[in-house]
Amino acid sequence: MENTLNFVAIDVETANADMASICQIGLAKFENGLLSDEWKSFVDPEDYFDDMNVSIHGIEETTVKGAPTFPELCNKLHLYLTGAVVICHTHFDRVAISQAHRRYDVIVPECTWLDSAMVTRRAWTECARKGYGLYNVCKMLGYEFNHHDALEDAKAAANIVLAASKKTGLDINNWIKRIRQPIDPTTINSGSAIKRDGNSEGALFGEVLVFTGALEIPRREAADLAATIGCQVESGVTIKTTMLVVGDQDIKKLAGHEKSMKHRKAETLIAKGAQIRIMKESDFKELVKFSNEFV
Repeated sequence: MENTLNFVAIDVETANADMASICQIGLAKFENGLLSDEWKSFVDPEDYFDDMNVSIHGIEETTVKGAPTFPELCNKLHLYLTGAVVICHTHFDRVAISQAHRRYDVIVPECTWLDSAMVTRRAWTECARKGYGLYNVCKMLGYEFNHHDALEDAKAAANIVLAASKKTGLDINNWIKRIRQPIDPTTINSGSAIKRDGNSEGALFGEVLVFTGALEIPRREAADLAATIGCQVESGVTIKTTMLVVGDQDIKKLAGHEKSMKHRKAETLIAKGAQIRIMKESDFKELVKFSNEFV
């Protein structure tokens, strides 16, 4: 099994709610299940830094002064990713990479993506429905790391997959097949219907999502998309909220200084320790597209 544990793990940090605003990239390459190479770089996102994002990862505009822009790093990034199995924890980093390439009109590298959160939900029954966040899983496994540093998070995702492979005996190729199957494989032919409050087999089951601002698509359609990939959709932001999707134009207004009441409430809760991810609508659509590959 060990000689099939070849992959690259990746993580990014962003400057603001626009997922194309990558300000740090971390990569860890594994061969035969062992770390063979690693790379980390700050990135000049050519965009503003939101105080909320800075409070999470500690990267500021002064931190990336003189750092390369995303296009200047693309050649190196492609050397690692092209033709590889690429691991990230949930699809958010994949969306960020895709959106950054789109922003600069650069071709996205051809690779095979593997979501370590989906691996987690199938490897450990206690994480099947909740508790499969990167920090929580690593705490369960006894793996210590500096959360919200891109390279540290990439290595953490890699070690989750290695631990899952050791537990189940599945290698990378088999995990790629396994995540396309139901969490409980005994239900593979059950024909259970997708529920409006979130498809339990969806890639993001357990997420509680709220929409705010002016969306391009009708709220009803957006809610249906969210439910399809597993999200529970609520009308207001609460301590249970895990995702807030904001209309693209609302994100751009005055570099994010004019925010809706829901947006401001989410940031207040984040400041108090709530794990809420804020993202714009176009990033949400990209997230739905990638997540639906496994529904």
